[in-house]
Amino acid sequence: MRPSKRAADEMRKVTLERGVVRYAEGSCMVSFGETRVLCAATVEEKGPPWLRGTGKGWVTAEYAMLPRATHERNRREVTAGKPSGRTQEIQRLVGRSLRAVVDLTAIGERQIVVDCDVLQADGGTRTASITGAWVALHDALKWMEGRAMLKGSNPLRDHVAAISCGIVAGNPVLDLDYIEDSGAQTDANFVITGGGGLVEVQGTAEGAPFSEEELLALLKLAKGGVSRLVALQKAAVA
Repeated sequence: MRPSKRAADEMRKVTLERGVVRYAEGSCMVSFGETRVLCAATVEEKGPPWLRGTGKGWVTAEYAMLPRATHERNRREVTAGKPSGRTQEIQRLVGRSLRAVVDLTAIGERQIVVDCDVLQADGGTRTASITGAWVALHDALKWMEGRAMLKGSNPLRDHVAAISCGIVAGNPVLDLDYIEDSGAQTDANFVITGGGGLVEVQGTAEGAPFSEEELLALLKLAKGGVSRLVALQKAAVA
């Protein structure tokens, strides 16, 4: 039995609340159980210098964790002078995940930045960030569409969401909270599109290596979880 009393394929309660930031072009408060992330999308008229003259835009992300998002206070990274390696890894992951489902030519030479700020962390902050960031991006693109800023059709080609899985006490389980994540024998994150395409797979053994059969079991769990997340995204933006 899992500490949360959930079944192996049972996710925490997930909520997606749109329009929570007054000034952002798109925003979403996403909750995976006790993990809460505020995602806000900003449309900038100028794209990155390396895309100047190409007619293409860019979608990127920034990620941060509030000092008391965790049990003990974490020092603000701005006071350390630079983001940690973990922060850089996660924000690049969120950006890659969003770009996988966007036609960058359709947004013109502009940049959309999605800020993902963790208000409370109980495992799965990166997967929650990706799932909520898609909703914020969707609304930012709708904002652009309403102002005739897009070229042609909707640049958002598909949904994208992410979920964690792991081997805990010898069993593959879905959507790890902090207690499970901290003691997992294998920890994995899957980023998957609405059409079932794999954007990124991250898997790490915390001791003994995991088998191909276990990897496939985790992938099966992840696909089921992401299909539920995509259904929630569709309901949220309907």
